[in-house]
Amino acid sequence: MRQRRNHVIPLPAGVDDVDKFTCTNLHINNSHPSLSTIFMINSLLVQTYFNPDEHWQAPEVAHRIAFGYGHLTWEWNKGIRSYLHPVLFAALYKVLALSYLDNSWFMIRAPRLLQSVFSAIGDLYLYKYSKALFGDNAACWALTNWFMFFCITRTLSNSLEAVLTMVSLYYWPCMRPSSCSVAYDSRKRALAVAALASGIIMSKEWKLCGHIIWVLGVYSLLGHKEFRFVLPVLPVALIFSGIPLANLHQREISKRKQNWNSHKNRYSRLHLSVLFLLVTNLPMALYMSMRGAEDVMNYLSREAKDNRVKSILFLTPCHATPYYSTLHKNISMRFLDCTPREERGNLDESDQFLHDPLVFVTRLARNWTPPSHIVLFDSQEKPSKELLASHKFDEMKRFFHAHFKLDRELQGSIVVYKSQGQ
Repeated sequence: MRQRRNHVIPLPAGVDDVDKFTCTNLHINNSHPSLSTIFMINSLLVQTYFNPDEHWQAPEVAHRIAFGYGHLTWEWNKGIRSYLHPVLFAALYKVLALSYLDNSWFMIRAPRLLQSVFSAIGDLYLYKYSKALFGDNAACWALTNWFMFFCITRTLSNSLEAVLTMVSLYYWPCMRPSSCSVAYDSRKRALAVAALASGIIMSKEWKLCGHIIWVLGVYSLLGHKEFRFVLPVLPVALIFSGIPLANLHQREISKRKQNWNSHKNRYSRLHLSVLFLLVTNLPMALYMSMRGAEDVMNYLSREAKDNRVKSILFLTPCHATPYYSTLHKNISMRFLDCTPREERGNLDESDQFLHDPLVFVTRLARNWTPPSHIVLFDSQEKPSKELLASHKFDEMKRFFHAHFKLDRELQGSIVVYKSQGQ
């Protein structure tokens, strides 16, 4: 078996073990249960809506498998997505149903709690791989990143992909040359091509940076770009970001040993660096932007459970909120379609509505069966407010959504209107 070469950053001479800031001392090393607990708390703290796919491409599909109703987007109807990822959550939903625990609280939180278990595995292997390359100190610092806190427990296929990537990278050096029956020369050529593609020619630890650059370069060529696409390479980048912090920490230990009775280094570079990380990372990780989409569906789920919701029309950009996987009630719901069209120049319903909300709603209302509830953002509420009032809809509830402009015009809040006849 080929052995890993551990390029561990040495500690300064004369430094006692008690001074080490290590994950071993924090009882994280090889401890999946403790990491699972941390990530479960993490998943409960994250209450925002980051990307439609975290609901529409996993829990929503799983809900349809487990309970027989749920919306399938055009990708599923075209058969271009795999059911492997949603099946994990479908099994979870089945367990909840058989245990009579398929209530609002568990239906909303259980998928992320399951993902948190996977995320703990990913962080454990991120630590182990980083430790194998650069030592325990650097490995521990590699675990501190706000975006991982914000994103890794979400039910995105990219989150699970990031976990599997870290596990694969850790075990890659353990492969035996004799474990494959393919001829050595053929395998050598294949590995050379793979190495060129991934930027790890003559693989040394720092050549992993080439892998990151390669992925970012290829994804930059895509017409459609999303942050989640690069999530699988983020842990690799974190390995290297932990090195300067580890070096800074070790220099600080050395200075402290030399000036044990001095207070000159009280506010050292390390303290300032950690303070900077806390000031910048914690608010970003805990910031409740784009939470209105989650809050409105949690509210409607409770209302539907008490039979106070008969049907819902979402006058929002398509896939702007969770759907049946959160509502967990088989009632009539409709959102504005945004299925890609083969004919260029034809606007889908979502774009038509955003282009002129009043004209679109006026045309829609001519032939509709009025829903009991309508959901829309405040930016589209203003031009449609009088029309909704003329059809006897009153504002029922308003939820904060975001402070800043995102991918569309500012959507400060999301509003629920209720028919007076309900």
